[in-house]
This record gives sequence, structure tokens and C-alpha cells, in this order.
Amino acid sequence: MYNNVRKQAGMPRPPTNSQPNSFGNALYGTGSGLVGSGLGAYGEKLLGSSSEYVHSNVSRYFSDPQHYFQVNDHYVRNKLKVVLFPFLHKGHWTRTSEPVEGRLSYKPPIYDINAPDLYIPFMAFGTYVVLAGFSLGLQGKFSPEALNWLFIKGLLGWFLQVTLLKVTLLSLGSGEAPLLDVVAYAGYAFTGMCLAVLGSVIWGYSYYFLMPLTCLCMGIFLVRTMKRVLFAEVRSCDSSKLHYLLLCIALAQFPFFLWLGNIC
Repeated sequence: MYNNVRKQAGMPRPPTNSQPNSFGNALYGTGSGLVGSGLGAYGEKLLGSSSEYVHSNVSRYFSDPQHYFQVNDHYVRNKLKVVLFPFLHKGHWTRTSEPVEGRLSYKPPIYDINAPDLYIPFMAFGTYVVLAGFSLGLQGKFSPEALNWLFIKGLLGWFLQVTLLKVTLLSLGSGEAPLLDVVAYAGYAFTGMCLAVLGSVIWGYSYYFLMPLTCLCMGIFLVRTMKRVLFAEVRSCDSSKLHYLLLCIALAQFPFFLWLGNIC
């Protein structure tokens, strides 16, 4: 009896069905594929919308810096005429737009005389520091510390000018202008400053004629430019405060130029 039990226990068992369930695996593979493709599509959509949102908001306040250095000799000459003698500019003050990737974008400076650039402001700033240092040398007051102070003074003046223009736009409910545009508009003041300092180096008394003239011209340029930014580009402003704030911008150029032009 026990032998039979042991024999039965030792008898080979029928093989179990170890084949996989093809129908279940097919369902699992199909479900995982649908889930994976769904998650992938959702992730692409999420990343795409996020990148588009970031790009639109970044470009709203900042622009590509390379855009501001696309200039040539023809643009520089004509732009200097507009900045230094704005009352002689007979053309329009609006910028030229073009469709880019399904939306309107402004042309670079090389194709539009009214477009802001950073080449002229940076060159004018460097020229101002060099001319101011040369003027100090003629007065016998040149020193590395004095030149360093002129550099810091120029940067501080540029920052104050940017702050003035940006606060003006914000106070009128128009803070959408790109920051680099405002930086460029503020930096054009150094072109007139270079002209006044150069005149004082050549003939000291010409400073008292060139300084008020360059202040007046810069005020006219900024007023017309800010009008264009408010009406043509931003298209929203409080007209009740517009004229007073533009007048403040023009009048602020006189103490600004006198402060930067005080080289001693």
C-alpha cells in the first residue's frame, strides 16, 4: 500500500500548460501602447504649449540681442542724422513690420531706419568715455580713478535714462515695450553728449552752444519715439497724462546732459 503511494508520488506528473496567454498579452501590449502614445502626445502638447508661452512672454519683454546689431554704414549715417537732428527727419516715425512664423515682427535696423539698435549707443558710450578722458588730460586732471569714475557715471546716467523711459511707459499702462528697445532709446543720448564734449575739446566756448542744442534735439527725438511706441506699437495709453509725461522726458534731458557733461 505504501509502496503504491510512493510509486504514485514518484510518478511523473502531466506537464502544465506553460504557454503564455497570447490574448492577454495582446491586450496588455495594446493598452500599454495606447497609454504610452497618449502620455507622449500629452507631454509633447504640454511642452509645446509651455515653450510657446515662455517664448511669447520672453519676446514680449526681451528681444534677440543679435537683432540690435544688424546694422551697416548706411543705417548708421542716417540714424545719426535722425538722432542728432530729428527736426530734419521728413519721413515717418513708425517701424516696418513683416510676417515671421505666422505673426507680425519688426524688421531689423539694417532694413528700417526707425528700428532701435545697440551698436550706436555702445559706440557712443565708449566714445564719450574716451573724449571725456581726453578732456581731462587737456585740463591736467587725468588719472585712472577719474576715468573709472567717468565710466561709472556714464553707466549710472544710462540706467537713470532707462528708468525714466520705462517708468513713463508703465505709468501710461504700456509696459509691453521690450526692455532692450528702451535701453537703445536711452543710449542714443550719448551721441549728442559726444558732440558737445568734442566741441568743448576743440573750442571751449562751443560747449555752451552745443549742450543746449543737443539737449533739445534729444528731447525731440525721445518725445517722437515715445509717441510712436505708445500709439503704433503698444496701442494703449492714458492720453490725459501723455503730454505731461512726454514734456517731463524732454525737460529731463537738460539736467541729464549737464550732469554728464560736467567733466572735471
